[in-house]
Amino acid sequence: MTTSGAPRSGAATEPPEFRTAVDSLHTARVRPEIEVGAIRPPQRLAPYSYAIGAEIRQSDDAELDAMSTDSQGSAFGRLILLYDPDGQEAWNGNIRLVAYIQAEVEEDLASDPLLPEVAWSWLTDALGTSEGATSEEVTALGGTVTSTTSVRFGDIAGPPRAHQLELRASWTATRGDVASHLEAFSEALASAAGLPPLGITELKSF
Repeated sequence: MTTSGAPRSGAATEPPEFRTAVDSLHTARVRPEIEVGAIRPPQRLAPYSYAIGAEIRQSDDAELDAMSTDSQGSAFGRLILLYDPDGQEAWNGNIRLVAYIQAEVEEDLASDPLLPEVAWSWLTDALGTSEGATSEEVTALGGTVTSTTSVRFGDIAGPPRAHQLELRASWTATRGDVASHLEAFSEALASAAGLPPLGITELKSF
């Protein structure tokens, strides 16, 4: 994962509002188990874009590892920041966030018919938009939750059956400081990974 110097799409001279949004991501505070870094953004979704990759990493603290024995497995995701100075009708604004989360889950959770609703609530709770609540920072939120089961045959390493959860979502930020959006995304990722409540740490650089 690239941690610095990741390219941004768009012209050499970036609009101040886009630069403010990107810089604000570096002030986000996330759990120490989540490793984040800048990755190559998509090139055609908006005139300007920036992307963050995130994954759950093993703790160096044996006590913290012991607390995570009920973790549902590995998890990773990406958060893409899109900016269009002219806005887009579907966005209802100039700044759009696109999130993707994938996590391995236990069989009993994968078979729960309420899993999509629960997984979606991880994100909406973190964003402050659950149960129809109106957020001053988020509009036009939408997405999907998919649960899949893979069965391995023959000489392929790994468990015979693996269950995965995928969450895809996008929403519009109503202001340029989007640090809280990365924090909410990271919180949803932690929930998908089954991490227990722990403290947070400030990011130094990507």
